[in-house]
Amino acid sequence: MSGSITIRFRKESGQQIEVQARPGISVMEAAVMNNVSGIEAECGGACICATCHVYCDQVTEGVLPEMSGEEDDMLDMASAERRATSRLSCQLRVSDKLENAVFVIPENQF
Repeated sequence: MSGSITIRFRKESGQQIEVQARPGISVMEAAVMNNVSGIEAECGGACICATCHVYCDQVTEGVLPEMSGEEDDMLDMASAERRATSRLSCQLRVSDKLENAVFVIPENQF
C-alpha cells in the first residue's frame, strides 16, 4: 500500500473536507485526526455508539467490506436517517481502494 490515501468528507450542506490518511487506520480515525466536525466518535471506535455514521453512496460498490451484524444493529440506533449506504466509519479501514472516496456526514449524530 502507498504512504497516504486521499479521502473526502462531505457535509449535507455541501462543504467538503479532504484529508490524507494512512492505510490501515479507520475512516473514523482519519476524520478525528484531521478535526473533521460531525464525526463525533464517542466510543473511540468500539462500534457501540453510532456517532461516526456516514453515508457511502459516493464510494465505489464492492470496495467496502461486508457489514458485520454488530454494525448493522448499531446503525439501527443512529439518530440520523439510516439509508442503504449507511455505515459506521469506525468499521471501515483506509486502503488504496478508497483513494478519492467521499463519505457524507449526516446532519446530526445525536
